[in-house]
Amino acid sequence: MENVFDRAANFKEVGIGAVLFLEYGQHYPAPAKIRFPCTNNMAEYEAYILEIRMAVDMNVKELLVIGDSDLLIHQVLGEWFTKNVKILPYLHWVKELCSKFTKIELKHIPRIQNEFVDTPAILSSMIQHPDKNYIEPIEVDIRDQHAYCFHVDEELDGKPWYHDIRKFLAPREYLENATNGQNIALRRLANHIFLNGEVLYRRTPDLGLLICVDVAKATRLLEEIHAGTCGYHMNGFTLPKKILIAGYFWMTMSDNIYYVQKCHQCQIHGNIIWVAPNELNVIGSPWPFAAWGMDVIGPIKHATSNGHLFILVAINYFTKWVEESTYKAVTKKVVTDFVRNNIN
Repeated sequence: MENVFDRAANFKEVGIGAVLFLEYGQHYPAPAKIRFPCTNNMAEYEAYILEIRMAVDMNVKELLVIGDSDLLIHQVLGEWFTKNVKILPYLHWVKELCSKFTKIELKHIPRIQNEFVDTPAILSSMIQHPDKNYIEPIEVDIRDQHAYCFHVDEELDGKPWYHDIRKFLAPREYLENATNGQNIALRRLANHIFLNGEVLYRRTPDLGLLICVDVAKATRLLEEIHAGTCGYHMNGFTLPKKILIAGYFWMTMSDNIYYVQKCHQCQIHGNIIWVAPNELNVIGSPWPFAAWGMDVIGPIKHATSNGHLFILVAINYFTKWVEESTYKAVTKKVVTDFVRNNIN
């Protein structure tokens, strides 16, 4: 089975597309529109994950993946490495998806040969296949979250996220038909959970206890703490801290930033940044003692025994070497002598 992916971006929107080709000639296109901030490399990974999930849902065991992103293919194959914090979650999730196939191969092609899947990503509509096969109109999916955020499977029976943990803690028995790796992961999660009757508590490093809540109660807590009676519409980084202080916990608390970004009041009354974006210039030093920073401290409240009130300090940017001296007054001659005696 063959699968092709690509992405497309302009000054307004980002689109991704994938086409799954079966052995007997039938193909399934799947475009999607991305509505969160996304770089070009992130969009390539979104498209790659889209096609891999298509193959997994169709119970495909052998797959040939074709794309025009040389960077993505080398990173997935382990030939190139990355330290980008935006790409690492995608890379881990891609490797986990690839482990579900008995055989998977990746092939790089030039961009000009990838026009068939590039067009759904750009237009999100239909196109004539090179083999003159007609493609039905395509439904465009909307993505509000990163692809790796969907790696936690939804509970089809409506049970909370801690159901398996509570079931493990009560009789101290593993789940049926669970693999050894799943049992190890469950045991590690249960080490931080304390069961008291029907209520689960998560232990904190300072020996505190946080009540574990399900999705419905977590949504009510977000609304009350963020915009309730005592809520002051804090940002997405402060909101999880406030929830922890209130004594509650759930597994996806780090996604609270998306809740804040969708808050209508925060968008209306938020501070407007009037400063035009500028390129940041790193102040560096190519070799030791090539660049120094100087500053004056004083006048200090209590003079030294010799009556000095000011401290002149110089720090080397490269080695962080510090030179300092005290003076009664900081004049031009004093600074010149300090540089000549301590830096030159």
